[in-house]
Amino acid sequence: MTKTIAVTNQKGGVGKTTTTINLASALGQEGKKVLLIDLDPQANATVGSGIDRAGLSFTVYQMLLDRCSLAETIVSSESGFDVLPAEAGLAGAQVELTGEDEGDNYKLKAALETATHYDFVLIDCPPALNVLTLNALVAADSYLIPVQCEYYALEGLAGLEDTIRRIKDSINGDLELEGVVRTMYDGRNSLTNEVSKQLGNVYHERLYETVIPRNVRLAEAPGFGKSVIDYDPNCPGAVAYRQLARELLKSNTEATTF
Repeated sequence: MTKTIAVTNQKGGVGKTTTTINLASALGQEGKKVLLIDLDPQANATVGSGIDRAGLSFTVYQMLLDRCSLAETIVSSESGFDVLPAEAGLAGAQVELTGEDEGDNYKLKAALETATHYDFVLIDCPPALNVLTLNALVAADSYLIPVQCEYYALEGLAGLEDTIRRIKDSINGDLELEGVVRTMYDGRNSLTNEVSKQLGNVYHERLYETVIPRNVRLAEAPGFGKSVIDYDPNCPGAVAYRQLARELLKSNTEATTF
């Protein structure tokens, strides 16, 4: 059974794309078949997965507008997972899919009905609440929140959770929190430790034990079109994302036993 997870945070610069790419790679190494969907017009997840945008026939933009099928759009990455790529033109979808037609928010969900051969679908969401993010949250079974332990982190999460509540009340009542992962983590910083403690008080068991450290290799890897797990498998960032993947798999295994 396919598990679809939206990786989201309305605040930018918290490691959403980095988490999506490296979690996809780590889950692939655990023997899972993974599809990464890039829903951000910046297309950073596409480029960071080693996909040449210039050579693409179709992207998620055309798929959302019913100009091609899911199967026609998917490309394979060298990191072992499949990618539904994005392009800058995806920003135009926010104009063409206005949300005035109820079906506009269900485009991605409908397309994914043919993707049942994947174990996991990971959606890299844009850092804003728009028709693209709504499509992700409608299609998703759960959402994963990367968060940097800094000032205003909890304030931003409060806004996200308010958005999630409205979506659950009106569109996707089955949407659940997958987990919260702390990114760019520096345990030597007192602010980091204080915010981390606050996150634990709010999210309890939904706060992953795994933290993603500040690591230069994580920043370098996208420039080579690779996950950090392929770029430098023994660096702290790669070790952390492999651990996060195992933690996610364990929580999903435990959930299915009840």
